[in-house]
Amino acid sequence: MGVRVMVVDDHRLLAEALASALKLRGHRVLAAAAPAAGAAELVVSRAPEVCLLGTSAPAEPGAFDLVAAIKRDRPQIAVVVLGPVPSPLGIAAAFAAGASGYVRQDERIEGVERAMLKARAGEAAVAPQLLRGAFTELLNPVAQPDDEAQRLLRLLTPREVEVLVRVAEGEDTRRIAAGMGIASSTARTHVQRVLMKLDVGSRLEAAALAARTGLLDRAAAPLER
Repeated sequence: MGVRVMVVDDHRLLAEALASALKLRGHRVLAAAAPAAGAAELVVSRAPEVCLLGTSAPAEPGAFDLVAAIKRDRPQIAVVVLGPVPSPLGIAAAFAAGASGYVRQDERIEGVERAMLKARAGEAAVAPQLLRGAFTELLNPVAQPDDEAQRLLRLLTPREVEVLVRVAEGEDTRRIAAGMGIASSTARTHVQRVLMKLDVGSRLEAAALAARTGLLDRAAAPLER
């Protein structure tokens, strides 16, 4: 028995091609439309059994707002997302919004049809390899490279961090010494160590580097607590 389905995709040509393929396989395609203002209302008004929702950017904020809008007004409609291989968070976001399935956009029509039938039956329609990939990434996350500010901060001691903040605020050696309750010679030594560790030749360069990398904001935060 054919499925009453509606196809919604970022690209109208792809939506119409998928709709034509599904019609040839005996399914009743109610509409093929590009997601834009009013797309949720159109899906809700046509009330298909399954909505195939194409997206090219599952990681973008609000990528699945349309899913949530459809499910809010017509919870009985099963929404299956068609998109690129997402991050684990992408899959989670789709299901959290109310999707019944996630299918790779390069899947064969038979795979899309199987997902539609499973979704209509109330089952989760997601390929095992997608789930395996998601769980593998979640269990073995790739370490994200530290940003430049964090890397530079690790080079400095807490006392040198305070010196950097004061240098960036334009304090000279005498004011740094007075503010920190240390001798001017000690303050001068701290300044030289900061310049050396940051690999800059002057206080001005140190201040510019701190501002450019966001290091100053990171450095000042602990001092404010």
